[in-house]
Order: sequence, then C-alpha cells, then structure tokens
Amino acid sequence: MSSLLSIFLTCLALILIPCLFIFRRPSVPLFLKKPIIFIKTATSQYNDEEESGTIGGKEKRGRMPKHVAIILDGNRRWANKRGLRVSEGHEAGARRLLEHVMDCFAMGINTISLFAFSTENWGRPDGEVNFLMAMFEKNFKSEMAYYDRYKVKISVIGRRTNMPESLLGLIQEVEEATKSYKEKHLIMAIDYSGRFDILQACKCLAEKTKNGLIQVEDIDERMIDKELMTSCSEYPNPDLLIRTSGEQRISNFFLWQSAYTELYFPNVLWPDFGEAEYLKALTWYQQRQRRFGRRV
Repeated sequence: MSSLLSIFLTCLALILIPCLFIFRRPSVPLFLKKPIIFIKTATSQYNDEEESGTIGGKEKRGRMPKHVAIILDGNRRWANKRGLRVSEGHEAGARRLLEHVMDCFAMGINTISLFAFSTENWGRPDGEVNFLMAMFEKNFKSEMAYYDRYKVKISVIGRRTNMPESLLGLIQEVEEATKSYKEKHLIMAIDYSGRFDILQACKCLAEKTKNGLIQVEDIDERMIDKELMTSCSEYPNPDLLIRTSGEQRISNFFLWQSAYTELYFPNVLWPDFGEAEYLKALTWYQQRQRRFGRRV
C-alpha cells in the first residue's frame, strides 16, 4: 500500500512541477526554434522585475546593451582559408551582417554601429575598393524595403569626399527616408576614422569659439560629445564593442566613444561569427554588468 502511495505522489509531482514552471512564465512559448528569441522573450518579460533589483528572489541580472558596435574583421582571411576570391569573403560578411542586425533589433538593442570601411581601407587594391563601394550601393538598394518595413533609422558617418557620387546619392536618400524612426538605429561607418572624428569635433568647437558663440572655458567633454559624428544617436557611446578575428585592439574606431565600453575580442572571423558567438558576447557582457555594474 505504501509503495502504491509513493508511486502516486511521485507521478503527481512530475505533473505539477512543470505546470507551476509554465504558469510562472506564461509568455514564454514552449517551442522555440532559436535561442535568441527565447532571450528576447525572457528579457522583455522580466523588465519590471529587473527594475526592482531582483528576479524571482535571485541576484539581479546584467542588463542588455543599448548600443552595440562591431568591427567587421576577417572577411579576406576567411576567403583565403577557403581558396575563394576576396570579393566572396566580403559577400559572405555582408550576408552575416544583415542576420545580426535583425537579431540585435529583435532583442531590443536600440543602436548598432558597424565599422564597415575605414579611411585606411582606401589603401587596398583598386579592384577590392571598387567592389566594396558597389556592394554598399547594392545593399542600400536591396535593403531599403527592410529598413522601411521595420522602421530602422539609417545614419552613415565618416568622410564623404572620396565616395562615388552614386553611393552618396543613395546614402542621402536612405537617411532622408528613415530619419523619423526612433527605436532602431543602424549606424554605418564608411570612410570613418576615430582620430578624424575627434579632430573635426575640435575644429567645430574652435570655429564656434572664434565666432564668439562659446568661450574656451565653456568647453567640456559634453560639448565634444555633441560634435562627434555619433551624436546622431540617442546612445552615442557603445556599451559593448565586438571585434572579430581575434585582434585585441579597436584600431581607429570610436576612440573617444569607447572610453567606458566593454571590449570583446572573439577569435572568430566575421563571416563565421554566428548566432552562438553573438549570444556568448551578450552573455559575457551581462556577466560583466552583474559583477562590476556600469562604469559611468
């Protein structure tokens, strides 16, 4: 008799415990094809609890970043390892790019900045540079419907003096068409230099001082922030900067803006930087936030 009672209670527990778990999380679907959707759902579900400092009585989780910056490094090496043309490496990187942008926005990240073409890249072979300029044009044209459908604001930062006229026209068209969107912001850094960004900000402040609009003693860090190219964003300074390929430096990208940024250097070439690697980066960031908190 006691053995039958024990079996009955065990079966009852096996039925009730999962039900309690499901009722505690009614908004999380039982069948999730992609773990990134699960994280998005869980994040939105516990926003209120996160604000109060605890989640189900446990220690507060790290927050999701508002601004993620990515240095897209490794397209050429990826192609060379596979015996492919350099252009094929760049095409593979471009395909990966759109996937990550969609995932980032789906998870509630507001701003994504991409170091797509540095000022130093003009020194590459003419054929490669021309291919990249043509690829930017092609992608702006093909993705315009996506930007409009999902209300993604597009900003292109960097110098515009060396770009082809056709590309400049497309950039202006895309920026104008998406300028009113707020919740999703994609910043493309093309012909961008962090040192030039700081230099042009200083020149703007010097010109304002010369014209009597401001006084030298008024100049502070906030004024410089407002003159940097990233002032186009509600969140101008990235919370997390990812550089693929294993290179542990940010080179000439967001030199001022990254003073308090968490830097993540995965040893993966950009076209191979898949969903699993991206989730690792976000998990690492959240662990850092939980352990150290925000630095500013």
